[in-house]
Amino acid sequence: MAVEPSSPDSHADPSDQTDSDLHWMSYALELAEKAGVAGEVPVAAVIVRGGEVVSEAHNRTVTDADPTAHAEVVAIRAAAAAQGDWRLLDTTLYVTLEPCAMCAGAIVLARVPRVVYATADPKAGMAGSLENLLQDDRLNHRCDVTSGVLAERSSTMLRDFFRARR
Repeated sequence: MAVEPSSPDSHADPSDQTDSDLHWMSYALELAEKAGVAGEVPVAAVIVRGGEVVSEAHNRTVTDADPTAHAEVVAIRAAAAAQGDWRLLDTTLYVTLEPCAMCAGAIVLARVPRVVYATADPKAGMAGSLENLLQDDRLNHRCDVTSGVLAERSSTMLRDFFRARR
């Protein structure tokens, strides 16, 4: 379920996935499973720098009664607080679902240089599905984007979660 690139260079080829990408996305998917068990939509994010976790989070919108408590935003807030700087330079954000507009905006504002996501979100994705805020030339920061890392595992988890809710 990888997003079709909007231009030839807009997304890295899935064959460019590294062992590190697979490792961290697998870790994010484990966190997403915990979110699902807690009744949250099973989405998680991990911010990594130099092979070390800077922060990690899963969706908390239900738990916190906060519509902005998406995994990416919670992880960005935690990473900025941990390092005492809002600029998340030299990091990679791994997220199990393509970021929405709010999350993509937060990613750009935090100056995250690289985003790796698992499955596309055709209804709300802003990293290539609906638009591509992460790589918009009009903005002052653009991210490298790799999509489709462990996409089927993430897609199945989301599909199963919503199927069980119906």
